[in-house]
Amino acid sequence: MPDNPPAQGAQRTARRSRIILAALAIVAAVPAIAVAILLVYDWNQARPWLNAKVSEAIERPFAIRGTLAVQWKRPAEIMTGGGRAWRDYLPWPHLIANDVHVGNPVGMPARDMASVRRLSFSLNPFALLGRRIAIPVLRFDDPRVELLRTDATHSNWTFKQNEEPSRWKLGLERVVLARGVVHVTDAVTNADVTADIDTLENNRYGIGWILRGTYNGARIGGGGKAGTVLSLRNQDIPYPIQAELRAGATRIAVEGTVTRPAKLAALDLRLELAGASMARLYNFTGILLPETPAFSTAGRLAGTLGADGSRWTYDQFTGKVGSSDIGGRLVFESGEPRSKLSGDVVSKQLLFSDLGPLVGADSNESKAAPGVAAVQPAGKVLPVEEFRTERWTALDANVRFTADRLIRDKQLPISKLSTHLTLKNGVLTLDPLEFAVAGGTLKSHVQLDGSGRGKDGIEASAKVAARHIQIKQLFPAIKQMQATVGQINGDAQLSAVGNSVAAMLASSNGELKAVIDQGTVSKLLLEQAGLNMINIVTTMLFGDKQVRLNCLAADFAVTDGLMRTRAFVVDTEDAIITAGGTINLAKEQVDLKLNPETKSLRLLTLRAPLYVRGSFNKPQVGVDKGVLALKAGGAAALAAAAAPVAALLPLINLGPGENSDCARLVAQARTTPAAPPPGKTRKP
Repeated sequence: MPDNPPAQGAQRTARRSRIILAALAIVAAVPAIAVAILLVYDWNQARPWLNAKVSEAIERPFAIRGTLAVQWKRPAEIMTGGGRAWRDYLPWPHLIANDVHVGNPVGMPARDMASVRRLSFSLNPFALLGRRIAIPVLRFDDPRVELLRTDATHSNWTFKQNEEPSRWKLGLERVVLARGVVHVTDAVTNADVTADIDTLENNRYGIGWILRGTYNGARIGGGGKAGTVLSLRNQDIPYPIQAELRAGATRIAVEGTVTRPAKLAALDLRLELAGASMARLYNFTGILLPETPAFSTAGRLAGTLGADGSRWTYDQFTGKVGSSDIGGRLVFESGEPRSKLSGDVVSKQLLFSDLGPLVGADSNESKAAPGVAAVQPAGKVLPVEEFRTERWTALDANVRFTADRLIRDKQLPISKLSTHLTLKNGVLTLDPLEFAVAGGTLKSHVQLDGSGRGKDGIEASAKVAARHIQIKQLFPAIKQMQATVGQINGDAQLSAVGNSVAAMLASSNGELKAVIDQGTVSKLLLEQAGLNMINIVTTMLFGDKQVRLNCLAADFAVTDGLMRTRAFVVDTEDAIITAGGTINLAKEQVDLKLNPETKSLRLLTLRAPLYVRGSFNKPQVGVDKGVLALKAGGAAALAAAAAPVAALLPLINLGPGENSDCARLVAQARTTPAAPPPGKTRKP
């Protein structure tokens, strides 16, 4: 009899149902078992495998020396925000690694490059299905980073780049650095700097730091703020930064943005600089700047960096140098064989004394302010401070400087200054160096070769031309000169070798010539020069008047720092004054003798030569007492032997006559002065 078909069908259906239920139970059990294993698994057993894999990937030692654990919990962001889907109620794995260390690559010192007391982060498990590693917050507690660069091509922060792009993507939303320390040792910039860093709760800035250490031999300190760590990933969004650096009296402050910070592709910053001297900035900028009084400037710094070099523009800056104001635009361009500095600097009001440090002519007292050692010996007038030429070959320059108004002592009638400075391969040129002086101009061409080619120091040469300088403006402090009419024209050419102004002048060779061939001069001034007693008294009683000045001609020869008068004559309608002697630039001594001669009858004249002798610091002016005594003695003898009128005869001067050799001297003084090449002695 056949089997019962309905019963057999029911059995088969029940069996299939049991199989399906068993399969579903197994499928449900697998993740449950996996979750149970993950919850109870001792992750410390995986550390050797994990250390080896990470070390292989980054090509340097990696080790988790502390405990490694995984906790399952809902992320704080979801718990506070409220879940909207079933997956929001599921826990995420939260990894905690303690005492993590990363070593240096092969060839570097065998020590840690980085370490962290605790590393922790949560991982979105659902993002793994799409080959995405999603980490909401990556937290480092007490991290320490040791960045090291031994030369221009070897640093421990350079990692190998994967040639093939990974199929996995990293989604990191936030990085927290709690109580971190970054120590940088850089042999290229001679830096040893430590920064204490911490995460900030700020809408603009994410990291703050405090800085200390040394940079290029200078001790520094400071602090600042920057954007969040993750904002560095977007290379096209400007990265905000605010920082201040101090080194002694020098202060550098910036605030602005940096594009592509990893490569410093571009910067746009508000830059403030202040310090005791601009020369102190060399350690930080590598840009050669002169010695100056205390300064402060502020302006916009824009920079672009590329494979072919960098270009930095300090634009629309204003500031103070000493008591003088400055402003303008400077451009720095890196390149080969030397970097270049160019620009235009303008001072609306310049204190003349602020120019002293440029040539070492500032006083020992003023040097104390910027912390410069006092080098000027007591009683020495010419500056002995040496120029620092070892930096001249590191930079080329092309800068124009203009001072619209000069503030100076009343005795120094300079009103304006302009110069064009060029520095190329260690040769410094000022062409022109022009002053507005006493209604005229003093225009110079100065060249200082500090390239090191000269064995005995800087090879210097100077050409100076004085034009239309008004006599009365040249001596504003002398009352009798204010009625004087006339102008001075002169030329000088010198060459020298030395490392300071004093050394150069002490070895100088060349010529100086000056001419005044028209004008008038105070009669009282001439009478005083000749010691004409009655004329002095009557002029002071009944008033001064002007005497026609036929000419003044001066001609000096300079040989090895010794100036000798080849000719010096002042020719007026009433008198002639000649002079002779030497000016020793090496010893800073003057020895000049002035001989006044009247052209007409003078009663009660004590005419005698005048001398100017002594040091530059304390020159002495007096009358040749020997000649004066002979005249007075002759008068006394005649008074005893003859009539009283005869006693006045030695004091009467008829003068040498109307004619003089001024025309010849003028012609000679107007010839172009000459100087031998630097280092060569001029033939007397």
